[in-house]
Amino acid sequence: MVIEKSNFSANPLEQFILLGKTAKGAACLELINQVLETPGIYVFGELLDMPSIKEVETSQNKKYWNTLNLFAYGTYNDYLQNKNNYLELTPNQTKKLQHLTIVTLATKSKCIPYTNLLKELDIKNVRDLEDLIIEAIYADIIHGKLDQKNSQLEVDSAIGRDIRAEDIDVIVTCLEDWCSACEGVLSCVETQIHRANSEKNKNVQRKTDIEQEINNIKKTLKTQLQERTEGTEEAMVTDSREASSSGEKGKKPSKVKGGLKLLR
Repeated sequence: MVIEKSNFSANPLEQFILLGKTAKGAACLELINQVLETPGIYVFGELLDMPSIKEVETSQNKKYWNTLNLFAYGTYNDYLQNKNNYLELTPNQTKKLQHLTIVTLATKSKCIPYTNLLKELDIKNVRDLEDLIIEAIYADIIHGKLDQKNSQLEVDSAIGRDIRAEDIDVIVTCLEDWCSACEGVLSCVETQIHRANSEKNKNVQRKTDIEQEINNIKKTLKTQLQERTEGTEEAMVTDSREASSSGEKGKKPSKVKGGLKLLR
């Protein structure tokens, strides 16, 4: 069964889901094989839930269902430990499962040592490992960088994988813990905001008080200066009058000559 890739489908898995509704027998097995082979498909839960796919689990071709289940939830190390339970993987399928294994490791640690990767992916040298990681980054499976100095992969983010039903409780607990942590941070932020606003109000009031005090001092100095100026002017007027009066008393009348009185 050959499946042409649609250029209009944003989800490459969608066409396989449509075909899976009617696929039976050998067609169903070929569909599983092509899903595992097709680039860009990294989630398989919807297929596993389809009745036609579930029938494979109880058939003599159970290896197909096991392999699809492996790509949905397992790792490359799981495959190596139980090869007899799965289909023999093609090079493309092997690489895809290795990429998914990196995603699983990234959920446990954002900094993955090369030693762990080499072991989990069964790769013999660092050069091949880095090539595999670079391919995963270019395929948008993970976002991160290679830290060659410290021999580790630093992961910023990764795609999501399928979730088993039994993992839902763990996820709920994790989300509840995250919500609690967020509430704690929010409470701390609100406390800091209240404290900052309180300090701001105190500073504003202090500034107002200082400005008022400065204005009062200015008014006091202005009043004192006016009083001093008025006092000085009065003193000058008084001194002038006294000087004038003294000057008049000090003048002596002179003899009258020719009908004129001369003052000396």
